Amino acid sequence: MSLPIPTSHLDLLTHPVHGVLTTMMTDGQPQSSLVWCDFDGECACINTTLQRQKGRNLVRNPLVTLLIVDPDDTGRYIEIRGVAELIVEGAVEHLDHITRQYTSHPAYYGYVYPKEQRDQETRVVCRIHARRITLDAIHR
Repeated sequence: MSLPIPTSHLDLLTHPVHGVLTTMMTDGQPQSSLVWCDFDGECACINTTLQRQKGRNLVRNPLVTLLIVDPDDTGRYIEIRGVAELIVEGAVEHLDHITRQYTSHPAYYGYVYPKEQRDQETRVVCRIHARRITLDAIHR
């Protein structure tokens, strides 16, 4: 179960706006990554690999924060704190879907990233089950 994303800020997840995903390193330091985001009707989603630092962090500790700032009004934002659910099935298709949203390319591998890399990584969809949502005070 996830807290609902307020309709006032849903556009930040349904339009190609970059977010910052923060995970925790083994030494307790936060690690933040710029990510492409989308929404599956219940959860904010990002896509990564189990081999990248954020993927390794998520396997070990699924607690995350996703911050998305409106590029047209930087005083408007949504922060989603929650628990990550990692899904392998359909992850490459999800990646291609968000690649088309964020770029002019039809797919990720072979266009954004070398095609050969696909066989060397395990892609996952990270569904963020929101436990706390914070909105900017002005646009609540």
